[in-house]
Order: sequence, then C-alpha cells, then structure tokens
Amino acid sequence: MAMNELSQTLAPAGVEQRNWFEAAKRHRALLASLFVLVFPLVMPFTALAVNILIYGLYALGFNLLFGYLGLLSFGHAALFGTGAYLCGIAIVHFALPWYVAIAMGVLGGTAMAALIGALAIRTRGIYFAMVTMALAQCVYYLFYQAIDWTGGENGLRGINVRAIDIFGMKFDFINPLTRYYVVAGFVILALYVLSRILASPFGAVIEAVRENEARARASGYNVTLTRLITFVLSGAFCGLAGALAALHLSIVPIEIMHYETSGMVVMMSLLGGMGTFFGPFVGAAVFLLLENLVSLWTVHWQLFVGAVFVVCVLFFPAGIWGTILKRVRP
Repeated sequence: MAMNELSQTLAPAGVEQRNWFEAAKRHRALLASLFVLVFPLVMPFTALAVNILIYGLYALGFNLLFGYLGLLSFGHAALFGTGAYLCGIAIVHFALPWYVAIAMGVLGGTAMAALIGALAIRTRGIYFAMVTMALAQCVYYLFYQAIDWTGGENGLRGINVRAIDIFGMKFDFINPLTRYYVVAGFVILALYVLSRILASPFGAVIEAVRENEARARASGYNVTLTRLITFVLSGAFCGLAGALAALHLSIVPIEIMHYETSGMVVMMSLLGGMGTFFGPFVGAAVFLLLENLVSLWTVHWQLFVGAVFVVCVLFFPAGIWGTILKRVRP
C-alpha cells in the first residue's frame, strides 16, 4: 500500500520532467537561437563571440557527419576553406554583392563535399578518415598553387565589406555588434535547417545507419546514398561557415585549408558532445576561450588545451554538453 502511494506521488513528477525534456528537444532550434541572440552580452569582447559562432557552425556541419552518421572525416578543412575562398573570390575578383558571395561559398562547400564524398564514401572506418584527409590535402595544394586567384601562401586579401544592405536598410558591417548579429542571423537559419533535417524521416535514416548499417540496408535503405547526401549537407553547413569567416576576417589565409583545421573541428565536436544539437557550439566556445585566455600567459597554449581535452575524453566521454543532457534527461 505504501509503495503504491509512493509511486503515485512520484509518477506525476517523472511525467512532468519527461514532458519538459521532450518540449525542450522539440523546440531546440528556438532555444539555441535565443541563446545566440544574448550570447555577446556574456562574452569579454564581440570578435570572440563572432569566432565562436562561425566555428560552432563549422563544427555543427562536421557533427552532422560524425555525430549523427558516425563517419569520422579528417578532410573538413577543404569544405570550410572552399566556402571561404569562393566567397572571397566572388568579392575580390568579381565585385559581387555580399549575399551572392555567401551563396557562392555555400555552393562551393557543397560541390567540394560532393566531389570528395563520391570518392571516399565507399570506404569505412580509418580508411574513410585517411582518404578524406588525403583528398583535402590535394585541395589545399590546388588552392596554394592558384596564386592569381587565392594569393597562394599570402592568402586572399581585400575582402572589404563595409556595409550590409538588407531589404533596403544599410547596416555598418564594421561595427562589431552589427557584424555579430548578421552572422547570428545565418547561424540561426542553419540551426532551423538542421533541426528540420534531424526531425525528418531522412534524419531517422541517418541515425539508423549509424546504429546498425546492416539492419538499415536490410530494411531497404540505400546506405551509400544516405552517406553521400549527409556528406553533401555537411559540406553546405561548412561552406556557409567558411563564407562567414571570410567576411569576418576580410582575409582568407591558406592555413584555413590545412589539416590542423580539420583536427580542430574534431576536437571541438568531442569537447561539446558528438551527436548533440548544441554541443558543437559548446565545444567551439570552450576551445576558443581556452586559446584566447591561455595564450595570454604562454605561447604553449596547445599543451594546456590538449590536457583539458584528455581530461574531458577520460571523464566526460559524452562531451560537456552531452554529459549535461545525460544528467537532466529523465
């Protein structure tokens, strides 16, 4: 009798907690967007907040492939860099409007992902990681040699966007806060698009392939095509991040295509929590905050960040945001 009364007392609380969690999951894009809007208010300076948004978006695209599909790529710098370079080339060499340049960056990242994905997607495990890294280094070499278009080792300079014209209204893009909210607008759009992808039947297929490839194939799904489409979608998000990085920095350094940029996004995704919706932004924030703070004390900031990364992998294998979700999940 006492046990029945206790279960009846605890059940409503458990149901209420479960309903709250499901509602938060259903409106995750809205909640993430609200956080993005107030984020610069808690940052020490706005430029860092812009960098966190851009690299968080880059990690978001990578996490679609790595966290939700289960494929580890070491070649995403090629997608990020192609988006940045094509956006910069559209402005510097063709004097196209900023919004056309961003569209060119997204298309560039998407096309590069289709090319690399078509060559690498049939491999598995470490072979896939190595093939993507090798192909990304080929892309790095091509952009490095195209000096007339990319500036070679000096990078592409002169991406000067001083004003943003939106529906007839002009905004000063040099103003740090204006620049943040322009970038935030594209990030919020990307969050809603990703949320719709994950909530769609195709999103369920992505996770089915990750959990059990053989069962997904037996159920009639084309596993190879699913992987390729996911890789291409990942490239679109990374291309957008690269285009925004080009506008923000006014320069595209050749190092943006180096394999270190691919390794950095892996670290960000693992720090935040792979396979989580908001984890990439948490990972990007932790990584870039540590870089900015520790580099003030020592040039060997990578050693400290590496130590933090090892601690997180050992004690928080689900990542920072992933661990928080596990704790609050009913």
